Parts: sequence; C-alpha cells; structure tokens
Amino acid sequence: MEKDSKMKQIKKGDPLTKSADIVSENIARLKSLFPELITEGPEGLSVNVDVLKMLVGDERTLTDCDEKYGLNWFGKRRARQLALTPSTGTLRPAIEESEDWDNTQNLFIEGDNLEVLKLLQKSYAGKVKMIYIDPPYNTGKDFIYKDDFRDNIRNYKRLTGQVDEEGSPLTSNPETSGRFHTDWLNMMYPRLQVAHRLLAKDGAIFVSCDETEQPRLRLILDEIFGLENFIADIVWAAGRKNDSRLISVSHEYIICYVRDFAYLKEQKVEWRQRKKGLDDIYAQYKKLKRQYETDYDTMTQAMKTWYKNLPDNHPAKAHKHYSHIDSRGLYFPADISWPGGGGPKYEVLHPKTGKPVQIPSRGWMTSNPDKMRKWIEEDRVHFGEDETSVPCIKSYLKDHEYQAPYSVFYQDGRAATKRLRNLMCASVFGFPKDEIIIQELVEMLSNKNDIVMDFFAGSGTTGHAVMAQNAKDDGNRRYILAQLPEPLDPSKKEQKTAAEFCEKLGVPRTLAELAKERLRRAAKKIKEEHPDWNGDSGFRVFKLDSSNIKAWNPKSSKKTGDSEYIQREIEDKIDNILPDRTELDILYELLLKLGLDLCVPIETRKIAEKTVYSIGGGVLMACLDKKIKATEVEELGQGIVSWHKELAPAGDTTCVFRDSAFENDVAKTNLAAFLEQNGISNVRSL
Repeated sequence: MEKDSKMKQIKKGDPLTKSADIVSENIARLKSLFPELITEGPEGLSVNVDVLKMLVGDERTLTDCDEKYGLNWFGKRRARQLALTPSTGTLRPAIEESEDWDNTQNLFIEGDNLEVLKLLQKSYAGKVKMIYIDPPYNTGKDFIYKDDFRDNIRNYKRLTGQVDEEGSPLTSNPETSGRFHTDWLNMMYPRLQVAHRLLAKDGAIFVSCDETEQPRLRLILDEIFGLENFIADIVWAAGRKNDSRLISVSHEYIICYVRDFAYLKEQKVEWRQRKKGLDDIYAQYKKLKRQYETDYDTMTQAMKTWYKNLPDNHPAKAHKHYSHIDSRGLYFPADISWPGGGGPKYEVLHPKTGKPVQIPSRGWMTSNPDKMRKWIEEDRVHFGEDETSVPCIKSYLKDHEYQAPYSVFYQDGRAATKRLRNLMCASVFGFPKDEIIIQELVEMLSNKNDIVMDFFAGSGTTGHAVMAQNAKDDGNRRYILAQLPEPLDPSKKEQKTAAEFCEKLGVPRTLAELAKERLRRAAKKIKEEHPDWNGDSGFRVFKLDSSNIKAWNPKSSKKTGDSEYIQREIEDKIDNILPDRTELDILYELLLKLGLDLCVPIETRKIAEKTVYSIGGGVLMACLDKKIKATEVEELGQGIVSWHKELAPAGDTTCVFRDSAFENDVAKTNLAAFLEQNGISNVRSL
C-alpha cells in the first residue's frame, strides 16, 4: 500500500462529537441568500447587523426595542440561546432493558429531554409527523426541570443521583414566587424550539395544558411556530370537580400547531376522525340482520327503538339519524335538493304509484335526469309512502364514518386511570393521560409509516396509543419517547405505591422504569386483543450520558507542576475513548453524529480477526478493535473494500477506527490511503 493519505482524528470539540450546530446552520443559510451579510472575525463567521438593516430597507422592519408585541420574561434570551447550544452528550444503548432489540423500530430514551432532543437533531430533523406532549403543569409544587447553561449533562446526572453533589434535585416553585411563571417558561421555551425543527413539513404538535399557563403557552408557541400555523385550542371536558368555591374548572386544553399550514393547504390535507360509537351501532345492525334477514322495515323499527333506549351520553346516540336499513346497510334519508336553490325541476315518478313526486323547492341535486333514474334503479333514493312527499337521497353510514374532529369533546378523566390500574394491577400513576384520546389524534393525523414523538413520556401513554393504532389498521408507525428517570420517593404518600412496585420488579425506583413496564404490559394486552397482529411491540432503550470521547481538562493541579500535569493528560488521552465504554456505545454515538437512524440495520463481519460493522447498508463502516497490527492492515483494508463493493451504498461512506488501535502511524496512514483509493473517501479515527 502506498502512503499518500492521512487519517483524520475525531477529537473533543470536533463537529462529530456534538449534536447539530443550529447557529452555524442558520449563518450558512443567511450566507447563501445574502453573502454580503456575513463577515469574518477572530471567532469565525458572524452576522453584520448594520448590513442587515440596509438589506431590509426600513428601520421599522427591524427592531430590538422592548416595546413590541409578544411575551417577554427574565431569562428568555438565555432560554433561546440554550436551545441553540449543541449537546456534547451521547445516547448509550441499554440492550438488556429493551424489548425485541434486533427487530423493533421504537425508541425509549432516558434522559433530560432538552439534551435528548438536541442529540436527535441530525438523525430525525424534519422526519417526525406528530409530537404529543403533556408537560408538567405549573402547579407551584416541586419542579425538577432546571437547566444548567454551563453543563446540562452534569446537571442531569446530579438531578438523577448519578453524581454526588450537595443540594436537592427538586426546587420549589411556589405561586408566591416572583418567578412562578418565569421558571416554567424557561423550561418550556428551548424544548419547544428544538422540537419545532424535528417536525416534518406536514407535521403537527399537540401540547396538553391547564388554564394556569395556557395564555403564555399560546404566545410562545405563536413565536416559535408562527401564529399562522395555529390550528385550535382543543378543550377536553373530563368531568366535574367539586374542589372550588367559585367555578369548577373541569377541562384541560390540547393546543395544536402545525409546522407549515400553507403547505397543508397546498396539498389539500384534511384531518379526519372516526365517529365514536360506530362499533356499537354496527354490532346492533349485525344482530338485527341475523335475526330478521331481509325484513328491512322491521329492522329499521328495531334500530330506532335501540337508539331511543340508549343513555343520553352514549356516543352512538349522536348518530341516531342512521336508523334506516336496506340491502346496503344503515342509512339516513338526506336532502336531495340543489344546494343554494335554483336547481333543475323535472318530473320524477314514484316507484309504487307511478305518479310525479313533489319536487323540492330548490330543485333536484342533479341536473341529469338519466343520473336520477339510475339512482332510483339502484335503490339509492328514499321515497315516501306516495308521491305527496319529497324523496331523499340515501346517505350510508359506511360512507361517512369519518368527520373533522371537534374542538370540544367530553371524555371521563377517571376512565384512563381505571384502565391503567387494571393493566398494572396497582395504582402506580396518579393522573395518566387517556391513551384512547391520543390514539384518536394519531389516527387523525398520521399515516401508517410515520414517526410519533413524546418527550414528556410520563407513564408511556403515547407509546401505548401508537401500538393500539397500529394493531387497529395494521400500521407500522414508530414512537420515540423520552423521559427523565425521576426518582420515586417511598416516603412520599403519592409515590409510595409506585416505588414499592419498582422494588417488586427489581428495577430502579424511577418514573422511566414504570413507563417501560407499562409499555411491556400494554403490548401484551394489545396482542391478546388482536391475535392476528404481528406488528412492532418492542422498544430500544437508550440512556443519556456524556460523550464517549474523553475531554481535555486544561486545569492544573496545585500539587503537581504544569508540565507534569500536561504529560499525564497526554498519556491519558493516548486512548481517546472513556475506559468504561463499549464498541456499541461508540457505534451509536457515531450514528447520532452522522445523522443516521438509531434503528438503522447493523451488520458485522470478521475481517483479519477483527469485528467490522456496516451500518445502513455501508453508509458507515467501523472497526473499533483496540489493537490493529501493521501486518494486519493489508488484509483488513482489502476485506473492508471487498465488503463495501458488495454493499454498493449510493452515497459517500465514512469509515471509522480507534486512533490508539494502530501499531504505528505508518500502518494507520497506509490503511487510510488504501481505503480512499478504493472508493471510501472519508476515513476517520477516534
């Protein structure tokens, strides 16, 4: 092999060790549009604000004054900056805690959701169809989401007890505090900012909220998503409460925004929801059909009686007009007249009397008499007993099962709690969200292969809902859940049962563990209810941690001279990888930093007695062995090139090795040169 190339080493601070750098991407976009706007300085590229003012042409269009419409609070600028700061963490696979790791496409991620969202940017930006979140309501009680601008990864470890440090992981946020709203807004703003970038162009976000922060939440969503992309405040009436002296607030909000309303309008996208109560209606219809066969008049009278005897709050009662039955099924006699009036008026004969029927005052709904005759021949027109009444067109229930979702609906809030208690055989979750309601949102918005995300996963309701919908329509939707492993304290009354539940399972006492167990049980129950469903019921567990690549520590010790300290640091960094990290840890960090899906196919081969990985059909290839001798380089290189040609990936391939693995620099350089000469252009080392 010829020595004419050099392997590039990935070090701490390299773009590959960080999540997406949104600031740099924004500057690059501006530069492509307005090259004169960007200037070079001692710290790199920056935006010339004076030139920006000139480009927009009017000072009124660009302002930094305080007197402008919107919502401002202490810490907003820092919250915005926090969203733009890349994460230096990684997600480590936890195969032993996962379900069906080799086959599943679902993700359950333990960690601070802000850092998790940042880490997912490169792999999932613009790919998530639906986000549903139920963030912690600002009740004035303990508030665990406290971001640390300096080092959020370390802060996360402190909050979850992974790092010994004085101070409680929870901070009080009483209503009497002058920062009562501020703390909540500072928590929500950066998370919503990063989440916005994950949504697909036709995607939407649903945020559950109570009346405490709903007005402010709307304002920050207006700012992040754009007022033009607001869809609705969905009002969920969950049942009366008797805990108020003035007004019993018995509703919650689900606030909905889309990523790009103009695009949805251009594509003529419609959201539709299956009407409630249809299953009960069809069950009754089938029962009557078995009983009366083709006696449609008797079936119709029996159907009307059934509707009449239903309780007023039964969802099927809203469709009682679908009470007539013929050979095609349930229908109701709908208006057959021309919309708006002025329609055609021609003679139509009654099928029994043979006389002309009463013509609707607005005229017939079709101007073609032959079309009308065909409808009559096909028994699609509902006639009265004689010609004195105006006929109707038959509107069949099977053709109108879906409707635009209503912005106000009732669903008993206690029902979900009861179902989850039965599923878990214990009361481990206080106020879980209703998986049936979220399933309806999933059905309304998503297609069968979409990604659904929830980064305040809580009890895992969204994952449950996605599986249930997949079982219903044989879909392949994927879920991505993120949940902080909030510790459960058995000394607290409301957490005692949950903590004891975890102890019985033999798992850490955290909310994340409860959610994972809920997903396992939900999957089992769904399979029992849908025995023919063979869809994805597993999930891959990943956990937030610091990067696998060692950080350079510039501080010097008082007891040790600088030169001695630096020498020790250099020796320590000979192997650039933290000692407790596995090859899979490193591999999945590479997937994140290269923008590959965390569930992308991974193949392995033994080449020169080394394990070589192929990810995504050869988009990424890696050999993370700790020792590569000079005598093994040729065989290793030839084996990788041969496999790469078999895979024939469409784009460029990145090939990664451990920098410390090579016996000497000559071996490393020769391998890099050989790979590049044979079509693997991007060769890197860790």
